[in-house]
Amino acid sequence: MAGGWSKDGAVQDQIDASVSDAVDVARARLPQGESLEFCEECEEKIPEARRKAIVGVKLCVTCQSEQDEKSALSGFNRRGSKDSQLR
Repeated sequence: MAGGWSKDGAVQDQIDASVSDAVDVARARLPQGESLEFCEECEEKIPEARRKAIVGVKLCVTCQSEQDEKSALSGFNRRGSKDSQLR
């Protein structure tokens, strides 16, 4: 049951939209294209098993781990839920 100006199911619609946005962001971050034999950052050889397992891999495990730490999601909720306003 919705109250005020919101329609029935508005909360679920917001949750579904947030999940959909997160899936889109995750898919956009996946590597694409041909895997490289050598890392773009450090020029170390990327193991064949990694190149076969991840299509389009461009970085070695060490460099990828460092990049993942830097690009962690900020937790910003652009939909303006109460949870994000209370932080």
